[in-house]
Amino acid sequence: MDFNVTLSGDSYANDTLYADVSRLSPGFNVGIVSNFKLNEYFDFRFLPGITFGQRNISYHKNNILFNDDNRIESSFLEFPMIIKYKSRRINNFRPYLVGGANYRIDLAARKEYDDMDKVYLRLKRSDIYYEVGFGIDFYNKYFKFSTELKLAVGMLDVLVHDPATSKPHFVTAIDKLQSNLWLISFHFE
Repeated sequence: MDFNVTLSGDSYANDTLYADVSRLSPGFNVGIVSNFKLNEYFDFRFLPGITFGQRNISYHKNNILFNDDNRIESSFLEFPMIIKYKSRRINNFRPYLVGGANYRIDLAARKEYDDMDKVYLRLKRSDIYYEVGFGIDFYNKYFKFSTELKLAVGMLDVLVHDPATSKPHFVTAIDKLQSNLWLISFHFE
């Protein structure tokens, strides 16, 4: 899980904060596969699920680490609608491409700031993502196993631009915050 951080115009001036994602953190996703075969090469897939993860934002001031405690946890309910383009089956495997849209609701998005937890950023609850990826279907005797690599890019600004009264500079340093996810999936069908 990652953020694409667009800094505000004030962040480039001297003596202001510079925000960045300090490290990438893995998450966990569980979902259900619903597949509708359109023809021999195309499928429509609906893969509702839930994702758990976190992102860490660090702030720098004059090239010195100012704060590294901004951990943002997310629990997404997701509703992806994907088109799957499959190649011809070669023996017991079949490569494919996927693309589509995903509506995610962040159940862990905070409604209020919490000075005790040192949380000074709030996220909006919903976002729309476009997703692209590729994978390989492996056909076994009793089931089909698929591995898939997908990139999900959030299209909306998920930052709530109402800063905390105790630490407003954490929000004002950021102009736009968009969510990005890399997903490695294993499907059993």
